[in-house]
Amino acid sequence: MRDLIQMTSSLLEMARGDARHCPARPSSRRFLGLILLPMLALTAATRPAIADDVVVTDITGRQVSVETPVKRMILGEGRQIYLLGVLQPQTPFKGVVGWREDLSQADPESYAAYAEKFPELKQIPTFGGFKDGTFDVEQAAALDPDVIFMNVESQSATEDAGYEQKLAALGIPIVYVDFRVDPIADTPRSIRLMGELLDEQDRAEAFIDFSNAQMARVSSVLERAKPERPRVFVDRAGGYTDDCCMSFGPHNFGEYVTLAGGDNIADGIIPGTFGNLNPEQIIAANPQQVVVTGGDWEAYVPGGAWVGVGPGEDMNEAQRKLEALTQRVAMTGIDAVANDQVHAIWHQFYNSPYYFVAVQRLAKWFHPELFGDLDPEATLRELHERFLPVDYQPGYWVSLDGNDE
Repeated sequence: MRDLIQMTSSLLEMARGDARHCPARPSSRRFLGLILLPMLALTAATRPAIADDVVVTDITGRQVSVETPVKRMILGEGRQIYLLGVLQPQTPFKGVVGWREDLSQADPESYAAYAEKFPELKQIPTFGGFKDGTFDVEQAAALDPDVIFMNVESQSATEDAGYEQKLAALGIPIVYVDFRVDPIADTPRSIRLMGELLDEQDRAEAFIDFSNAQMARVSSVLERAKPERPRVFVDRAGGYTDDCCMSFGPHNFGEYVTLAGGDNIADGIIPGTFGNLNPEQIIAANPQQVVVTGGDWEAYVPGGAWVGVGPGEDMNEAQRKLEALTQRVAMTGIDAVANDQVHAIWHQFYNSPYYFVAVQRLAKWFHPELFGDLDPEATLRELHERFLPVDYQPGYWVSLDGNDE
């Protein structure tokens, strides 16, 4: 058995070297993984328990044993770096031995900002997704992670494909986190969970305190004033496809609307977090405010009608594309268009621990008379200066009326 363990260890070192120095050679990693898979299953079953293993409860309620502090991790979504940047700002990619290749496509501006300051990210092996069935278990095994952080919406696909059992046989735990399905409830829990596993509890709590304080700047005003709530339509990724319109139910941006003092017209129509409204439903609801989520999705829909907002984006071009979206049938005759109360905001607020900035921005759009002293841009700037390793760049939102302060 000792010889088997030594051989496994040697193969792991070979695999690590191949993954780090030749990330473009998946065939060799796969070959090594096929050798490692049965051997690692045997060694995982026979190795003794580690004294500093801890049992944590993840977002799904699963109890998971993880060796801490985590020194080697795989990110099931690249955008989990939004939190790692908070927890370990000096070296945000420390311990990341693999990650899903989505940040560079879904948020190329943030990818570029991190790559400029931390070029080592380009050498990290990338994975396909659990949901689309392209995740490579053998490649993951070769990287010898202490844990894989997965977003909760991938759980069903992960279970259906048997990934959990295969990885458990290799002694590789999955811990589920959530910044997307129910972010208001789950983001603080996910921050604490990752903070505990990375031994960064103090940073985690400081950030949660900051987030709560920023949310209170909205909730306290609304509780006192009890204003009339405007009808709001959130156009999820408007212009991403020719179809209209994706939106949010009672969670995510739908809940942001409620917390910001608005009335989400899709609440009660879309039962879950995500869904669709047809043009007739939107026209009948006659929203007084329209909020389009946008980003730079050139990698997905080249030259698309989506509104490019995000760090460093061109606001003149974003406003032009926002104006074009008001010509769709779903916008016919609604109050929001008639009064230029149509806005675009960074889509990734829906999938990051920075949701409190979006709530502030929405509140100021919905109730400018109540939030004249609230400055969401200053909040976002402070977030970067206090917690993040990359510099703040404006460009996260735009309005048809030009009032974005």
